[in-house]
Amino acid sequence: MDIARPSRKKEIRRRRILIAIAIVAALILISVGVGSLEPAAYQVDRASLFIGKVDRGEFLRSVRGPGTLVPEEIRWIAAQTNGRVDRIVIRPGALVTPESVILELSNPELEQSAQDAELALRAAEADYTNLKVQLESQLLDQQANLARVNADYERAVLQAEADRELHDEGLVPSIQLRRSELDANQLTVRHEIEQKRLEKTQESITARLSANRAQLEQSRALYELRRSQLEALRVRPSITGVLQQVPVEEGQQVTPGTNLARVAEPTKLKAELRIAETQAKDVLIGQVAVVDTRNGIVQGRVSRIDPAVQQGTVTVDVELGDDLPKGARPDLSVDGTIEIERLEDVLYVRRPPFGQPNSTVGLYKVSADGDRATRVPVQLGRGSVSDIEIIAGLEEGDEVILSDSTQWDEHDRIRLN
Repeated sequence: MDIARPSRKKEIRRRRILIAIAIVAALILISVGVGSLEPAAYQVDRASLFIGKVDRGEFLRSVRGPGTLVPEEIRWIAAQTNGRVDRIVIRPGALVTPESVILELSNPELEQSAQDAELALRAAEADYTNLKVQLESQLLDQQANLARVNADYERAVLQAEADRELHDEGLVPSIQLRRSELDANQLTVRHEIEQKRLEKTQESITARLSANRAQLEQSRALYELRRSQLEALRVRPSITGVLQQVPVEEGQQVTPGTNLARVAEPTKLKAELRIAETQAKDVLIGQVAVVDTRNGIVQGRVSRIDPAVQQGTVTVDVELGDDLPKGARPDLSVDGTIEIERLEDVLYVRRPPFGQPNSTVGLYKVSADGDRATRVPVQLGRGSVSDIEIIAGLEEGDEVILSDSTQWDEHDRIRLN
């Protein structure tokens, strides 16, 4: 017969409870320990990264933009009259002078008009010459008449003086003296009238010749115009330079004002740079610029800033020096850098691809042993083409990852292999 032992059952129950409590406590401790562990860091190949070092010193602010070389002096040659392109004598790329013939045009109506204008000019010259001869003949007749009257006048005056002397001696009666004096007075009045008539004749001749000369000059001007238009059918440049464009074809009809050719002075070039509108606000006329022509570096200065924005860029003209490298020619693609200002004792680093001036970004700062990188907030200041100012967040000598970090952007820490 079995005998119940209550104390034994209580001991077994107590032991089970203690074991359960121990297991629960162990699980809690394990959970807390695991929770307190940091997640595994994202691993990145160090060789694939671009790491920059924070420096302190002189900071050159500059902006950069692509552009092209363009001539400072460009001449468009336009058609002066209607015409047809008969022949293109010189093709683009050739060196031309003011005597070079680039195109030959034809206009039969203009040729006929030029001939008519020449004939009209010759007729006007003949009319002028004929009128001048007639008027000079009239003037000579009037001068001869005045000479005769003048001779009669002087003769009458002498006769009156002689009769007066004889009358005083009692040799000539008074009636004869009176008659001589009347003749002298009459010829005096006639002499004055003939003199005035001669003056009026000269004034009339001058006026008639002036009117006829005006008609002659009008005919000459029309002839010169037609002749210049006829000469303009042989298209010539007005400067020595390189022929850049001939935007017409043989057989094409052109009207006055149509551009026929473009000539540029190849030795005087400037750079037209396209600067981003966000960077162009600091560009000023007179600032120093450096232009890379791929064949050499040319120093220059900003000479003009376009007030308008086109497709997100501002056109900036840079006046270049006289010593251009070989191969520099119009429409050559170049890169230009404009110096904005030089700052002393500035903390700066190479500009990351996502770093904008006057903003705060997260950069991965490399640890001292170079095995890890932790993201830290960095306040950026003024920017340049390749560098940017550090306001806060980094110190001199710190190394930061400047490569694109979008692949591990959700991780605050990364491990560098």
